Amino acid sequence: MEAVVPGEVSVQDEAVDKRTFKECNQIAFYRRQKLLHPGKSLYRALLDSVTLSDDSVKFQIIHEENKVLLQVEICEIEGNIFRLKIDEVSPLRERHKVPDVLIKEPTTQRLFISQKEAGILVLTSVNEDYKLQVTANPFQVELQSKGETVLSMNSNGLLYFEHLQLPPRKPTAENEEAASDSSKEKQEALGLWQEKFGSFVDIKAHGPSSVGMDFSLHGFDHVYGIPQHTEALLLKNTSDGDAYRLYNLDIFGHKIHDKIGIYGSVPLLLAHKPNRTSGIFWLNSSETLVDISTKAVAEHVPSRSAAETAKQRAVPQTNVRWMSESGIIDVFLLMGPTAFDVFKQFAQLTGTQALPPLFSLGYHQCRWNYEDEQDIKAVDAGFDEHDIPYDVIWLDIEHTDGKRYFTWDKKRFQNPRKMQEHLRKKKRKLVVIVDPHIKVDPTYTLYSQAKEKGYFVKDRNGRDFEGICWPGSSCYLDFTNPEVRKWYADQFAFKTYKGSTNILFVWNDMNEPSVFKGAELTMQKDAVHYNNWEHREVHNLYGFYQQMATAEGLIRRSSGKERPFVLTRSFFAGSQKYGAVWTGDNTAEWGYLKISIPMLLTISMAGISFCGADVGGFIGDPEPELLVRWYQAGAYQPFFRGHSNMESKRREPWLFGKKNTQIIREAIRERYVLLPYLYTLFYRAHTAAEPVMRPLWVEFPGEIETFGVENEYMLGNALLVHPVTEQEAKAVSVLLPGSAEIWYDFRKFKRMEDPGTLKIPVTLENIPVFQRGGTVIPLKTTAGKSTEWMIHISYELHVALDTEACATGELYLDDGHSFQYLHKKQFLCRKFTFHKNILSSSCTDESGKYHTTCVVERVIVLGFVQQPTFVTARSKDGKEKEVVFTYDTKTSALTLENLALSVDADWEICIN
Repeated sequence: MEAVVPGEVSVQDEAVDKRTFKECNQIAFYRRQKLLHPGKSLYRALLDSVTLSDDSVKFQIIHEENKVLLQVEICEIEGNIFRLKIDEVSPLRERHKVPDVLIKEPTTQRLFISQKEAGILVLTSVNEDYKLQVTANPFQVELQSKGETVLSMNSNGLLYFEHLQLPPRKPTAENEEAASDSSKEKQEALGLWQEKFGSFVDIKAHGPSSVGMDFSLHGFDHVYGIPQHTEALLLKNTSDGDAYRLYNLDIFGHKIHDKIGIYGSVPLLLAHKPNRTSGIFWLNSSETLVDISTKAVAEHVPSRSAAETAKQRAVPQTNVRWMSESGIIDVFLLMGPTAFDVFKQFAQLTGTQALPPLFSLGYHQCRWNYEDEQDIKAVDAGFDEHDIPYDVIWLDIEHTDGKRYFTWDKKRFQNPRKMQEHLRKKKRKLVVIVDPHIKVDPTYTLYSQAKEKGYFVKDRNGRDFEGICWPGSSCYLDFTNPEVRKWYADQFAFKTYKGSTNILFVWNDMNEPSVFKGAELTMQKDAVHYNNWEHREVHNLYGFYQQMATAEGLIRRSSGKERPFVLTRSFFAGSQKYGAVWTGDNTAEWGYLKISIPMLLTISMAGISFCGADVGGFIGDPEPELLVRWYQAGAYQPFFRGHSNMESKRREPWLFGKKNTQIIREAIRERYVLLPYLYTLFYRAHTAAEPVMRPLWVEFPGEIETFGVENEYMLGNALLVHPVTEQEAKAVSVLLPGSAEIWYDFRKFKRMEDPGTLKIPVTLENIPVFQRGGTVIPLKTTAGKSTEWMIHISYELHVALDTEACATGELYLDDGHSFQYLHKKQFLCRKFTFHKNILSSSCTDESGKYHTTCVVERVIVLGFVQQPTFVTARSKDGKEKEVVFTYDTKTSALTLENLALSVDADWEICIN
């Protein structure tokens, strides 16, 4: 690392002391809300005010002490979703409502009033399965499904709504004296009009505007979601001062098992019990805290006869309390009833995962920083020399001219186009970093244009907000403004972004936004955005908007033809529509490898399937064993990138001795061979909102022992992966769930003994991966130098039989890079079915018009109980041919070779 020039910024500026960040008790609105204890709510519903329209039911509620009226609006949305909004009836100014996250205004269904009497209003859904019971005094709402209460709101009386007020009059000299010190202290403690943290003062021009509400989930004691935290899969009970925090922050080397919010936030919580999964989506982009408490409550069991006395039984209940600094209450209740239904419901609101270009599912090699063009060429050549596949090499901030994004360092990167042409010939891509902060420099075109157009976020006095980041003094583009986003997207045009070509893609970092030396290393909450909204209202959307604008820019530069690839560090609900996310600045320690699994599962359940963690750990130097284990885990996770910090030693995969190079090569090759399956899973995520990487309980919703499992996971419905996360492990304990399931070793093909918890011996060579009986996995027969080299490589199918000797699977195929799959139906969907000893290939979507010359070359049938006498293959035109096969009596695996069956045609293989 070079010596730091005075006035420049170093890595140390990001690495900060824990005291830089607030504890919950240092957050004023949290302290104020916590003064309200569970009990009888002070809100009463005015049932005379009920109005019913095709879209919703509206009524008013009143606070018994301050007499402020709030408007409640309840609607049912198609597909088992209910929405509840609470706002002031007549606020002093409009309160912030989150824009741009919902893909459209949801289609509502009419609710009916089925009962209105003596302080109770009952609303019934069209299909009559759901009832909403509104109790007037105290105000609460209960949601019932077929007579069973699933969820209730405000049943603990924690509805909290600070109505907007006029600022207190400035005290005159004489009553200044009279104002007792204690009342001034009280004002400060409540932080109503200003809030201090260290040397920072947050001036609240509009005063306090915090909102909150409690939800009780009946019969549930397993809750998940609300990323991003360096925490376990199952959400824990919170104690006072230790809530889960959703506030996007740049926390370098974040601690493990901490509820502080890190780079991204998705305010979606899932609850699961054996017969039901439900979700709560709290649509609010200001700082949000979530309290959770699970306890057993007594429930009356109705007596069956007069002689029998009524019994009580203990049932679990989870209470969730959401507290936000500002905005309105706008909450969606996702009623499932299955986990996959909840994923679809959330996607119906916020969109599905964008279909990634195929190259981005390959391996990415990154570091802060590859030095220059020669370094890039040498690393690229190293992969070929060591026969390791990879698709993308990355450039961090040092590639720019003095941290001016969209530029190149003239010494290190004299001919970026030529460098990219060199990579293009190798069928590889380049990703460069583009951060949201803009160096204050009147000679830098981007800065001078943005300044002139008024495109920067302002401070509370109306001047451009200035903060310190990598370039030194910087201004921050206001991505909440659609005009700024359009202008920003235009910066990616090839003629504007000099030296860029169509193999260059983008990485958005530091977009929480990160502001060195700022309060909690981010922007002042009283900074001002488009339409005069304060930063506090939109903070958690900042990164979401930058990624949106960047993805739009990459689409636009290709005239709408090519899919973008954009990785972002900061995210919100709906970020899945724009690309990928990663877990940020992790550390090269075993604990971080271990926690990456629940972190990625949580992000995946929140709609963002395209996620990964820095392989090897960003900070520090991994020992070779840890690096190897991380590659083995990353190869079976959605986004697969090795990355390291400026102060880490170089760690290209071949630098750790011959044996480790061989093992890493094998892990990366396994990834490349698996790409047809992985790409198909991404198509499912894109079209049906199914997470690519999923917790066991999602696939096995009735098996209680899976509910807390976070050291293994399902990749799609067919593969169970158990990364090795302990040093020098000789064996791992693996749960193979489902009493009626059959599991096979993915590499050796042998059937595992009965399901349950097994002790599996491990060596350094690989990690345990199992294929589930009843599935068919499509693979390539061999790996190539990059994904583009593999287009014409033939396929093989691994057919794992279930207890009925059946199996099904899918293959999705398109050109891997354009939008033609969408606009011109250039795609192919095939289904493989094994039934009664016949394996058949059929088309699942006749509208797909994509053709490929590829063939299925080999089929391996796992769990085939006896050696066949002969095997024939029959194509659609009726031609039959005999098939060469081998049968392994030890593993019961049947291998069919030299098939040459067209991937895009119907055929069947009969085993006799």
